[in-house]
Amino acid sequence: MDKLVKFAIIGCGRISPNHLDAIKNAPHATLVAACDIDEQKAKAVADEYGCSCYTDIEQMISCEEIDVCCILTPSGYHAEHGCMVASHGINVFCEKPIDVTKEKADMLIKCCEENNVKLGCVFQRRAYDAAIKTKEAIEKGWLGTVTLADAYLKYYRDAEYYKSAAWRGTLELDGGALMNQSIHGIDLINWMMGGIESVDAKCKTIVWDIEAEDTSVIRVNYKNGAIGVIEGATTAYPGLETLFSFHGSKGSIIFGDKGFYLWDLEDKSIPVPEVTNSMGGVNCGYNETNYGHTYLIEDMAMAVLEDRPPLIDGREAKKAVDIILAAYKSSQIGGEVSV
Repeated sequence: MDKLVKFAIIGCGRISPNHLDAIKNAPHATLVAACDIDEQKAKAVADEYGCSCYTDIEQMISCEEIDVCCILTPSGYHAEHGCMVASHGINVFCEKPIDVTKEKADMLIKCCEENNVKLGCVFQRRAYDAAIKTKEAIEKGWLGTVTLADAYLKYYRDAEYYKSAAWRGTLELDGGALMNQSIHGIDLINWMMGGIESVDAKCKTIVWDIEAEDTSVIRVNYKNGAIGVIEGATTAYPGLETLFSFHGSKGSIIFGDKGFYLWDLEDKSIPVPEVTNSMGGVNCGYNETNYGHTYLIEDMAMAVLEDRPPLIDGREAKKAVDIILAAYKSSQIGGEVSV
């Protein structure tokens, strides 16, 4: 299958290099246009990647032949910009989160469904070996009855990061440590464990001068009966490694950015799986290969060519948002909240 799927990006900010690199390296993707309200940013992308540049979304859509638009604008604009694209019959590939409220997330999902376009979303940690192999171990019962599952998402963002754009740290357009940084780990552990049923959370703004939270602890009840803790922060200097731990009646697994740190099963015939790719870097940094984004861009391209759903669709991506919104509510009322 030699056909190339034509991608455009909307938003040329902090995350755009990952999408641009992924489109460049995905076998069935090609970049045709870049759009940003800052003409200088859009032109810089066009000059480097040899595509057209625009400062207006509608103009780009009317002038270019586009199969997929990557939505890379501030989180609180994702649904608005995604719906603009979908209403023109163009498929949507949305960065996390799908949006910051239930209403807007639902709006984007409904708009894509009504316009019969695909909605793919970015949770690149699902593409990595350690996560896939751990999910397999849980599902095959290698851990026995899983009793504990924890995620430690202890990152660091300084004051300059939050001052770099007026929307950062706001509830309307960004959210805090959970909605922006920790959402990747929340999605991952929810996916691996088969769903979170309820949360009891404490979300606080302790260090940074922002509207949203910078430090959170969530006690989690999983649908399979296990319990656990999710810690998410942007106040843990200098920014630590992302870690996940799983414990059950027949084994324990701990993995992080560099692979497995513990694989101890009662059944010693099951070897420690080989990890051929990295989950990412310390402090929620991106790995050198950009494997996860490339994997998902290629999957989105193939979803278009094969007319199938993408690996992570809108309804799947919304689960992490629902968990975080439940955590916010729990912290506000001081009690357990169902997801």
